[in-house]
Amino acid sequence: MISTEREELEYRINQQKKELIQIAGLTGLNSPKTICCSQKLDQLITIYQKLSNKKRR
Repeated sequence: MISTEREELEYRINQQKKELIQIAGLTGLNSPKTICCSQKLDQLITIYQKLSNKKRR
C-alpha cells in the first residue's frame, strides 16, 4: 500500500515513464500520442518537485 503523497507520485511517475517508452516505441518519438504522454509525465514531475520543495522548507 502506498502511504504518502510523495510515494504515490513516485509510483505514478514510474508508471507514466513505462507508458511513454512503450508508446514511443510503437508510434515514434514525434507522434501526438508520445507527445501527450510526455506532457503528462512532465506535469507529474513538476508536481513532485513542488512537493519536494515544500517539504524542505
